[in-house]
Amino acid sequence: MIDLAVFAVAALVCLTGALGVILARNPVHSALMLVMTLFGIAVLFVQQEAHFLAAVQVIVYAGAIVVLFLFVIMLLGVDSHKSLSLGSLRSQVIAATVFGVGSLALLGTLIVAVDQPVTGESPGGPLVAGTPDITSLARSLFSDYVYAFELTSVLLVIAVIGAVVLARRSAWEELPAAEPDPSDSTGEES
Repeated sequence: MIDLAVFAVAALVCLTGALGVILARNPVHSALMLVMTLFGIAVLFVQQEAHFLAAVQVIVYAGAIVVLFLFVIMLLGVDSHKSLSLGSLRSQVIAATVFGVGSLALLGTLIVAVDQPVTGESPGGPLVAGTPDITSLARSLFSDYVYAFELTSVLLVIAVIGAVVLARRSAWEELPAAEPDPSDSTGEES
């Protein structure tokens, strides 16, 4: 019963955070909602007794990656009152929609095509007596799942590039012209 309650609360936190990432108007608030989602996922890892993954989730993703996102957001100086015009990005929106629908279709196909469902067994197989857990994890991560590991790094780079593209200043928004300084003595006023 307690497991169900922990799962329900963590799932609610994850879903609320994910919706907050999408619906927040301020990019800083979106990043903080992402932290909330990542902490909810860490709680789910703890519930599954994957303590190492929970620690990595908090330290790497909720810590380092979100700090990187916040750094990019602050570096670009994104304000919440700016509206993002999609007028010049119509072809990119169409391409992203096609890519997203294709990715979901591929994911659905893979889920249906899998012969064996996921079990509680560790992805590297049963632990070998005398081999440290971290060695088994590293062997599994960098041999069996190396492509997924590398694709995750590519996904993070794409997310940073997306943050830069979304936060870019429009070409038609120019800085206001500087007004002449009245104390400037150019000799024109006498």
